[in-house]
Amino acid sequence: MTVLGVDGWRGRWVGALLDGPTVTLHALADVAAVLAVPDVDLIAIDMPIGLSEDGVRACDVEARRRLRFAGSSVFPTPVRAVLATDDYAEARALSRRATDPPRAPSAQAFQLVKAIRALDDALGDPPLEHVVEVHPELAFRALDPAVRDRKGSARGTIQRLRALREVMDVEEALVEAPSAVPVVDALDACAAAWSARRLADGRGECVGDGTRDARGRPMRICW
Repeated sequence: MTVLGVDGWRGRWVGALLDGPTVTLHALADVAAVLAVPDVDLIAIDMPIGLSEDGVRACDVEARRRLRFAGSSVFPTPVRAVLATDDYAEARALSRRATDPPRAPSAQAFQLVKAIRALDDALGDPPLEHVVEVHPELAFRALDPAVRDRKGSARGTIQRLRALREVMDVEEALVEAPSAVPVVDALDACAAAWSARRLADGRGECVGDGTRDARGRPMRICW
């Protein structure tokens, strides 16, 4: 079984292709390239898929609760109306009109809008069911509860590397990683790949309230 874990990276994507213990890192130009990776049973991507029309997703709330002591954060996912614009001021206005109480996306969350839109368009109607939303930090916590320092810090990087070492040949993948891929994104993609394998094997876990959005995408986060 071969699976793909994917993490966003500066307008592109880092893919971790996992087959047994062997993981290979790839730089992927866009969502089309992600979906075109051949012979993949399941794709786990660190990007929102199911989008609320009018409020906060239950999966975001529960994921934030689970990670509150883990040096991690879960940004509230923008509502679907925000996908209509690339202007931050307009996005804030659209979000406030759609939510009760009125809520606007943070600048950091708004930076994800182009990637969310591209993924939403690519999944089609009905959506591709083998593409699943994940959160790498939930995977790291499941791998080793001792992963608590922030990613990107020296301690946090080593904690995540040690956790992945138990389930895949992560050091070999990093040695052969595409030029300029940051270690943070590479490790997140590898964690997403571990989640993809668990999900493909029927051993994965998810948070959410079981609902789907207006385009039929499940509003859930898995690992």
